[in-house]
Amino acid sequence: MSRILCAWSPTWAIDNWRRRNPSDAPVEPFALIETVKGARRLAAVSIAAAKLGLYPGQKATDAMALAPELVTAEAEPQADALALMALVDWCVRFSPAVAADAPDGLFLDVSGVAHLWGGEAELMTDFRSRLAAAGLGFRLALADTPGAAWALGRFGADGVIAPPGGQADLLGPLPPQALRLEPQAAAQIERLGLRRLDQLMALPRAPLGRRFGAAVLTRLDQALDRSREALAFRRPPTPWVARLAFAEPISAPEDMARVAFDVTARLCARLETEGKGARRFEIAFHRVDGKALPLSIGLSLPGREAGRIAKLFAPKLETIDPGFGIETVTLAAYEVEAVSGRQVRLDARAQAAVEDGLAPLVDRLANRLGPERVWRAQPVESHVPELSVGRGQALGAPESRAQGWDPEAPRPLRLFRRPEPVEQVVALTPDDPPRQFRWRGQVHRVRRAEGPERIGEEWWKGAIEAVSVGHLRDYYRLEDEDGGRFWLFRAGLHEPGEPAKWWMHGLFG
Repeated sequence: MSRILCAWSPTWAIDNWRRRNPSDAPVEPFALIETVKGARRLAAVSIAAAKLGLYPGQKATDAMALAPELVTAEAEPQADALALMALVDWCVRFSPAVAADAPDGLFLDVSGVAHLWGGEAELMTDFRSRLAAAGLGFRLALADTPGAAWALGRFGADGVIAPPGGQADLLGPLPPQALRLEPQAAAQIERLGLRRLDQLMALPRAPLGRRFGAAVLTRLDQALDRSREALAFRRPPTPWVARLAFAEPISAPEDMARVAFDVTARLCARLETEGKGARRFEIAFHRVDGKALPLSIGLSLPGREAGRIAKLFAPKLETIDPGFGIETVTLAAYEVEAVSGRQVRLDARAQAAVEDGLAPLVDRLANRLGPERVWRAQPVESHVPELSVGRGQALGAPESRAQGWDPEAPRPLRLFRRPEPVEQVVALTPDDPPRQFRWRGQVHRVRRAEGPERIGEEWWKGAIEAVSVGHLRDYYRLEDEDGGRFWLFRAGLHEPGEPAKWWMHGLFG
């Protein structure tokens, strides 16, 4: 069962404007103004302005008539949206799965992470205190579903925590607007005397859907956990998270390396207990100023060895600027798979296993040079030589489902990116293999030859009108007197009076 924490700030735009324009003496009453269809209206109001009867959407002239002392400024919705996304990134210290609820709220999936604070109440208390320290006032609620948490956060008691499976009783006294309905639909429901959600829950579903539309049933089912609601998380959710918080901020490089190993060891212990391994790990160092500094590493094979994972993070730690100190570090594992236990062989010294030798080397190279630069050739379903090879993951099962290369038609160990021209080719007849050729300024006399192997273009992938016999190739495998082995081809069919064009496409080694 999931647990969702909803955070909503009724003064989000006001708080962010004050953070961007700090002042020793807060100005009250205060409101932000925007232009809507040619009219100046209030976009957001402070708590003091709301107590005077001002509200968002009100005309600015009417607001000034009610409160002549009102201080106004221009609204900045784009800056508020950027601040909300920055807050979503900051919340990774509390949950790896955070979704923005624009324009002034967010959802945190805290399933399986509340125990890191000692419980859901302690997590909510820490979350609220950190937001308040940054000058942000939020209403919080926690429930099984996003719909229930949203309703309780805006219309219920601040800080309410619905017990697992018990949100229905808490939702009952709330008004229909708590279901996130369209304003017209909510107003129509209230005009009929249905002012509480428990009254809606008591009505038969069929008449309720016919009278008010399917949206009411959908929102009701989402709030009561009868149907799932998809959230657009900032990053993919994962239950594999570890967290370390420090009594005093740290900043020394050796301390950061030590805590990176400690948090990795804690998460890897969980993975080993569950028989799991992960291909990607992301660590985040959270500074006292609220900024999160992430680092990520990848593994070629699913792993859970804390020492090896921490060593991959070590070269990247020098890029972290601790500022005034790191107060929290979190680690999340992604692409988690089942990994069976491995017993060390008695002859392990004689021959290293993949996990002991090749995999660590591939991981070091991939994390230093980039995963796109460490790859393994894999077969692709195509008879054209340059199209029959693709890039795949360096280790593990091949990604391609191609059956493999034909052993009866061997291909060179080194295939040139672009064929190189060959000069002075001597052959007894046009279809005979070359007896002698000149390549890169050196003459080669052929001792053995095999061929030809005729390869045409993939005509079925393009327009039939573009197919030409000039795109045919006759390949020959040649060995010269010095033992060099070459792969040549003649482009097109032989035409009397026209010199044949020969190309070098690869070397067999």
